[in-house]
Amino acid sequence: MSTVGTLAPDFTLEGYYNGDFGKWSLKDYRGKWVILLFYPLDFTFVCPTEVLAFSGATEQLKKLNAHVLGVSVDSKFVHKAWVETKRADGGLGGELNYPLLADINKTAARDYGVLIPDSGVALRGLFLINPEGVVVHSVVNALSVGRSVKEAHRVLKAFHHLEQHAGEVCPADWDEGEDTMVANPDGMRQYLTRLDA
Repeated sequence: MSTVGTLAPDFTLEGYYNGDFGKWSLKDYRGKWVILLFYPLDFTFVCPTEVLAFSGATEQLKKLNAHVLGVSVDSKFVHKAWVETKRADGGLGGELNYPLLADINKTAARDYGVLIPDSGVALRGLFLINPEGVVVHSVVNALSVGRSVKEAHRVLKAFHHLEQHAGEVCPADWDEGEDTMVANPDGMRQYLTRLDA
């Protein structure tokens, strides 16, 4: 199981993107941020809302050197059909801004600890992997509740801020442009005092 602070399990998976089948390996993204987005199945209910929401945010995420990879246990052929099916018919409407990978053998879902053995599908797992290949953030939801693109983007911005400001930490609900805190007792006191002002 992949946990925060550990090296993200590598994988090479076939998938579909931009009209073509191909293979994607996590190791090819070293030096970049990765948002690894596990979801249960194509042609389901909550899944298209998440997959499309992250697709709509890819330009913002790429500005932060982050790339999204969607993963389910469907085949690359089912991914292709889902992308190319009209939204009115339960598809993604012909365009998606990141690849959908086929975890047919369920190895990646198992390695990341999101596989539901009884049903053979993945929970809604989101893993933020830094340029060194380490998992720095993870969120896992039950099947009935989708994840937040805004929250993933906020967390990514926080890690980017910390890369440029050594010794600082980001408090609860921090967002770009807000005060951070120096990671020592005086910094904490100063931050909390500003909250009272």
